[in-house]
Amino acid sequence: MPRVFLDLAVSVDGFIAAPDGGDGGLHDWYFAPDAAEDIKAELLSRIGAIVLGHTAFGTAPDGFDTEYHVPHFILTHTPRPSVQRGGASFHFVTEGLESALARARAAAGERDVCVAGGADVARQCLDAGLIDELQLHVAPVLLGGGLRLFGSAPRARLEHVRTVQSAHATHLTYRLGGH
Repeated sequence: MPRVFLDLAVSVDGFIAAPDGGDGGLHDWYFAPDAAEDIKAELLSRIGAIVLGHTAFGTAPDGFDTEYHVPHFILTHTPRPSVQRGGASFHFVTEGLESALARARAAAGERDVCVAGGADVARQCLDAGLIDELQLHVAPVLLGGGLRLFGSAPRARLEHVRTVQSAHATHLTYRLGGH
């Protein structure tokens, strides 16, 4: 059965962005020449649709370049027509999180739905019990501040699924209790 999973890079001290809003080295695992190709290949084959918040989407009016040539559903308060770019489609959802996830599930078919950012969308999904699995790419950096991922996450029991070590991160996968 397809799953909804949260997939984010995070610092050892729990931040998904540096104090200046930058990456702070969190995504080196993905873009470095010696990147974790097996983890990337798994993500590319597993993901059938992606859910993002409007901040994670960014400000480009025609979307962004991505290897994930799947429908992206962007949570926003501002209606916009869908756009296509480089094999990916971007659909703007103003009806809320549940609507975005329902549309993403329908589009994904037998593949999984990835919630890929940002922190507010991740927290909303966790609070509502909508995440089946967490996949965290823990970068070996201490940012000392910035955008915290789990500031007010609900208590949950996690079941360890796997740990994969790569040159620039430790990749942790957990299933949420009851899923």
